[in-house]
Amino acid sequence: MGKVVFLYRSLAYRNAAADILRKARKLPRGAERSAARRYARALRDLARTEAWLEGRVAREPRMEQRMMSAASA
Repeated sequence: MGKVVFLYRSLAYRNAAADILRKARKLPRGAERSAARRYARALRDLARTEAWLEGRVAREPRMEQRMMSAASA
């Protein structure tokens, strides 16, 4: 049952982030658009954090992977 709850919660965060990003794209450039994009990014990060808290491995952002591979080389 816990996995089902996690799945729905994670999908809800990701869908909300996608909806907010779609709305932000329609806004003219400015403070309101930037705030909407930051809010969407926070929701996406929350979905990843929840995955980590639930004991699931969240994928690292590509930029961090590049930095880690460059540091190890």
